[in-house]
Amino acid sequence: MAVILPSIDNPGTSIEWMIFLARKYMSMFLEGTKLTLYIAVTGTLLGFVLGYIIGIIQDIKISPGDSAVKKIFLRILKVAAAVYVEAFRDTPMIVQAMVVYFGVQQFTGINMSPAFAGILVTVLNTGAYMSETVRGGIGSIDVGQREGAWAMGMSPMKTMLYIVLPQAFKNIIPEMANTFLTNLKMTSVLNVIAVQELFMAAKTVGGNYYKYFESYLVIALIYFVLCFVFNRIFIRMEKRLAGRSDYVLAVEYMDNQ
Repeated sequence: MAVILPSIDNPGTSIEWMIFLARKYMSMFLEGTKLTLYIAVTGTLLGFVLGYIIGIIQDIKISPGDSAVKKIFLRILKVAAAVYVEAFRDTPMIVQAMVVYFGVQQFTGINMSPAFAGILVTVLNTGAYMSETVRGGIGSIDVGQREGAWAMGMSPMKTMLYIVLPQAFKNIIPEMANTFLTNLKMTSVLNVIAVQELFMAAKTVGGNYYKYFESYLVIALIYFVLCFVFNRIFIRMEKRLAGRSDYVLAVEYMDNQ
């Protein structure tokens, strides 16, 4: 009995159309995938740094013994950080992209490329969400560790850099991974400012043959593979950072000898 293979030169079914579009426009889909990954990776890393800075600012305590100038400066920083976080957490990313891209052009006259605007929006959006995660991670560290570091003569800044932040970083790795996966998918909204990412590629390809359903199915598979692979990578990273679960404390070891 002869096996009838799908015709990719004269497609009829949705599957055949998916194969046809994927083959004919492979370069376009690959370029869209590369830009999507570039924006997601760059935006997440820089946004994570921004979120760390904002989280630290929000965690700074104003002491009664601080000078008036220091108190005013810290309050201004805290208010600015709070306004920034609320503004970007309470508005959709698609609206932020429009406001940033067209707003910068209108008020400063600077013509940003769509890709640069997309990265900027991703950084600002990620920073706002990660700042709350960082603040929660810092708050999860036992206060006694800070007090012990201060008792040993370490300054609050060194205590934060060498004692608190490394442990907080370990605690927020899972949320950072989730944020990256979210950014990987949310780059699709950047097509509104003409960023040639994966969704825009599918939109363009689908318009050539009016086969939007099949074109979007192709990128749905690409998104699925990307998120699946990166999710498994992050799970392995999290397990490595967690360390071994069969360790024995030195005190317990000495007691058993």
